[in-house]
Amino acid sequence: MSKRYLLAIDNGTQSVRALLFDAHGNLVDKSQVVIDTYQSPQAGWVENDPDAFWQALCQACQHLWANTSVPKSAVAGMVITTQRGTTIALDKEGKPLRPAMIWLDQRRADATPKLKWWWEAAFRAIGMRDTVRFIQREAEANWIAQNQPDIWAKTDKFLLLSGYLNYRFTGRFVDSVASQVGYIPFDYKKGCWAAKSDWKWQALPIRPHMLPELVSAGTIIGTVGAQAALDTGIPQGMPVIAGAADKACEVIGAGCLTPEIACLSYGTTATVNTTTPRYLEATPFVPPYQAAVPKHYNTEIQITRGFWMVSWFKEQFGLHEQQIAQQRGVAPEALFDELVNAVPPGAQGLMLQPFWNPGIKVPGPEAKGAIIGFGDVHTRAHLYRAILEGLAYALREAKERIEKRGGTRITKVRVSGGGSQSDAAMQITANIFNLPCERPHLYETSGLGAAVLAAVSLKIHPDFETAIAQMTRIGELFLPEPVHAQTYEQLYRRVYCRMYHRLQPLYLEIQKITGYPDC
Repeated sequence: MSKRYLLAIDNGTQSVRALLFDAHGNLVDKSQVVIDTYQSPQAGWVENDPDAFWQALCQACQHLWANTSVPKSAVAGMVITTQRGTTIALDKEGKPLRPAMIWLDQRRADATPKLKWWWEAAFRAIGMRDTVRFIQREAEANWIAQNQPDIWAKTDKFLLLSGYLNYRFTGRFVDSVASQVGYIPFDYKKGCWAAKSDWKWQALPIRPHMLPELVSAGTIIGTVGAQAALDTGIPQGMPVIAGAADKACEVIGAGCLTPEIACLSYGTTATVNTTTPRYLEATPFVPPYQAAVPKHYNTEIQITRGFWMVSWFKEQFGLHEQQIAQQRGVAPEALFDELVNAVPPGAQGLMLQPFWNPGIKVPGPEAKGAIIGFGDVHTRAHLYRAILEGLAYALREAKERIEKRGGTRITKVRVSGGGSQSDAAMQITANIFNLPCERPHLYETSGLGAAVLAAVSLKIHPDFETAIAQMTRIGELFLPEPVHAQTYEQLYRRVYCRMYHRLQPLYLEIQKITGYPDC
């Protein structure tokens, strides 16, 4: 049988990548286009023209075909994975009515639809009323309906980015259940739109006809249309497979198919995930997301804007390393690792709590980031190490919450995302978790996870167990260092785990005085 390839398109936040994989999980060719078209008309707003997403995708595909030796006829099918929570409003002709609202957007609705009295009473009784109100205010649909009612009145379809790109390729309004992460009326337990009686229909102005048809991840949803073929160079008629959100694809791309293996994502949003066939709320009343594997769930806990802090440090304090790296012709990350390794584990008492964005439950919406323990010995190297350690502490705390709620002990962790490319970050993670810490064989784990989906869908592999065994593997292993692991154990238990509860009253006072964050 001739060799078959899979095309995965990964439309992340910072770039879109067109990736060609073979049936053994090898990345054969890649094209990447940076997304630099985001706009911020007001402070805290983040938008992008939906067509700019499409144009970047087309450019990545055209560049891929121009530089690969793989014949298009050898590509068995294509699959899309995207950033989550980015919404697009379309009119009856399928044209965008306004810029897409990106998941990083911080605007909030001032007024929200009122729930029926029995829902109000029920949520108040279980201490969830403020959480529901927070969700309502965060919902992009509520903001548009309140501030741009003329646009909302014309909205015929309200899609996530994944659904929009599926539409551009196939002409169908259809999306994967495993891509539904956002403020939409979705039933995360059943993997379908919420029942008519569900409170979400009252909390949001979205109506059923505005939403796409939902299918299981791995479903063939159509074929590449004529215009999409012309735009992208992808052959007309190629099967288009329903993918999953980027984090869900990352999990299976890292080979995390069972609940004893945790997948850490060191990206703009840092997360810890496990895959389980059982519906499990790692945080009470906060649902798990649908996994890329049908009838499974991802018990995700997020550190919003997790590795944003790493990028912030490099921009604010890392100019020297970037200049030296350019002179030496090496990657800047190598010099930043040198910076970390110049400081002992524990950063000589400098402790960081990475709650830069408010949460919904744990931490609460009043939370802020904190750094304690400053002394005259501390330098920017200590701060950088404290950032990496603080993120690992937060993810360990999340991992322990998943273990406690699920009853399954996590015995190993695999790390993907941009931060996983740092050996120093990997070793710190192994020491703080006191577990073997594995780096997958390639960086593009979300694209690889999407390719795994496609391989099972097209019967290149018979099932997910086989596909993951054949297509994923470990690149490097980092083992905990007993002496350093003990230092971190004491700092974690005796300091980090107490920080939020000790500081929470002060966060609340800051909120009352300054109005930030506005909840």
